[in-house]
Order: sequence, then structure tokens, then C-alpha cells
Amino acid sequence: MRKHFGDRLKELRIEIKLTQEQLAEKFNTGKASISHYESNRRIPDAHTIEKFAEYFNVTVDFLLGRTEIRQQAEPKYIYSSDELIELLPVEYKELFKSQNLGYVKFTKKMIKEQINPETLIKLLEHHLQIKEDFKKDKEKNNT
Repeated sequence: MRKHFGDRLKELRIEIKLTQEQLAEKFNTGKASISHYESNRRIPDAHTIEKFAEYFNVTVDFLLGRTEIRQQAEPKYIYSSDELIELLPVEYKELFKSQNLGYVKFTKKMIKEQINPETLIKLLEHHLQIKEDFKKDKEKNNT
């Protein structure tokens, strides 16, 4: 039997041991609204549904009862910053460090955005080209 939004919301709330009042407080709404959602008398707007899905770390489709899969599959490229740097050719590792590109910060951004090593190399090349162009322009203006 297919579950409805309210059924899923109630299950998820109970799983993390929250009362309707506590959940309502977290979403800046009233207990009555949560009660109406859970009894399938009302459905919240799309933005609120997305917020519930994010809060409970499930997909919107799971929350709406369209699937039994709670979360999407893991992305193809997930690396720690050290692992990502290790995948780069040696010359890029050295360039990355020598150009002071914010080693950890940069790689964390790449990981968060699920950038693969090939794309990272292209981004580094682009960054270095911009930096070189800026340096040439600066030298040109100083002469």
C-alpha cells in the first residue's frame, strides 16, 4: 500500500522522537498544522515539503510516498581533499601548492560540488591562465 505524505511525516517525526509540538516549533508553525499534515487533511506547499525532506534527510519523492528509497544514490565522485589532490598529475599538485590556491578550501569546494579530477585539472588550468593574464596586464600597466 502506498504511503501518503502525512504517514511519512509522522513516521519520520516519531523516528527522531519529536512531538508534534517540537516539530511545529522547528518549522515555525503550529501543532495543528502538523496534525493536519499527519492526518492527510492538508498538504504543505512545495517549499515546506522540501524543507521537511531536507530536515529529515530524505528525498521529496520518499516523503510524498512515491518511492521506498529514502535518499538518492551517492554521487559518482566523492573524495576527501587529500584523495582528490592525489588523483592529480604531479605537476598540478606542485602548481596547486606553489600558486597558493587555498589548497584545502579549494578542494573542499570541489568535493562539495562533486567535481571529478579531469574537471579539476581544467579549472586549475583556467585559474592559472587568468592569473597569468592578470600578471601580464599589471606589468604592462606599470611600464
